[in-house]
Amino acid sequence: MGIVGSRPLLILARNGIDHALIKYAAMSQGMPVAPVSPQYGLPGANLTRLAHAVEVLNPAAVYTEDADLFRDALDAPFLAGLPVIAGTSPRSGSISFQDLRASSPATASACPDDTAKYLLTSGSTGRPKAVICLHRNMAANVAQIASCFEDDEPPIMVNSAPWSHSLGANSVLHMVTHRGGTLYIDAGQPVAGRFEETVRNLKEISTTYHNMVPAGWMLFVSALERDPDLARTFFARLRVMQYGGANLSQEIGDRIQAVAVATVGERISFGSGYGATETGPTAANVHWPNARMGMMGLPVPGTSVKLAPEGDRLEFRVKGPQITPGYLGLPEVSAASFDEDGFYRLGDAAKWINVDDPNQGLAFDGRLSENFKLASGTFVSVGELRISAVGAVGDPVTDAVVCGEGQENVGLLFYPKPGFDRTLIEAAVRDGIMRHNAGAKGSGGKVIRA
Repeated sequence: MGIVGSRPLLILARNGIDHALIKYAAMSQGMPVAPVSPQYGLPGANLTRLAHAVEVLNPAAVYTEDADLFRDALDAPFLAGLPVIAGTSPRSGSISFQDLRASSPATASACPDDTAKYLLTSGSTGRPKAVICLHRNMAANVAQIASCFEDDEPPIMVNSAPWSHSLGANSVLHMVTHRGGTLYIDAGQPVAGRFEETVRNLKEISTTYHNMVPAGWMLFVSALERDPDLARTFFARLRVMQYGGANLSQEIGDRIQAVAVATVGERISFGSGYGATETGPTAANVHWPNARMGMMGLPVPGTSVKLAPEGDRLEFRVKGPQITPGYLGLPEVSAASFDEDGFYRLGDAAKWINVDDPNQGLAFDGRLSENFKLASGTFVSVGELRISAVGAVGDPVTDAVVCGEGQENVGLLFYPKPGFDRTLIEAAVRDGIMRHNAGAKGSGGKVIRA
């Protein structure tokens, strides 16, 4: 088609085999790909997010899995004039993906310092930015992660993490292809009403490695406890469990380990990885037998970490071959993201598990920007408090927001799990908060209202 070049291929599609094929085809020619969240273009979506992404990325062409499903986005003026490649339902003027598959193969020409992909940040700290991911960054990070584990067997995974996100795109899809493994694409989601699909898949497929966000593990533990057949399939070949993106309470981890012991007679190492889109994503992970939640682990091989004092805490900063060179079209923002020694600043705090024994690793100590003080000046560690309180309440709630900045005491806004009786939820919250408060230290850790 004559469109290979420095401008990216915009991918508007859910996880799928054709999505992976066209992504690696473009990347092999040194053409960047830019997979954006399919939510940006599905029916009823607010197209301003997609418009901003197109403005930032300036794509050369668009691939969509289904031109009819994404018709509203494809009809938007900001995509006018761009070549459209459609997996299904091609429209007049668009190119069928099947026609591309029938063409003669081209020799791979990508180089290590070519841009492999642009991944948009979440936008939680402003408008989304396009993170530059070089082939060198991606290759280094999968090698770093693989070197952490004595495991020659190609991995088997069931996973739903979107490929518009660094975890799904790099730590899952790229890791599995790098190691010649098998990835079953899960259409479930870690939310009530859609998680049943994930449970069904995990009852059919015995994985060797399973990674979910904490919300997924919080939903999954109840399913494991009540379904012995699910537990037998899940733990049959499992060697590593992992979570990321947020902390997971110790109570949830202990419940899952109890099912493992009852099912296969031993604990399964349950760790976590830490990083961001800008760090590959993995900057640190837990790569030893572990049952302790809240860990960041230790830096992966070839990675240096600086713990820089910020107030009364230590900011986690990182340098390594997997770190992005910056953001597309934002040289000043890119430069400001690194300190005077070239370490990328993530904005998170870390603390030693044992300051006298660094080999025990680091624990997450909250985002520097999310913590606050009460009117008394007492400091509130939001992440730690939230995980503790949600874990103490248990199954009837899925998450909570910590409130109280500038006020006399701390409050929580809980998200109840659908299907639970209101009276049961209220009783569980009261009992859980009492248990949490019994072990809390100081007014900054006690919850007064919910």
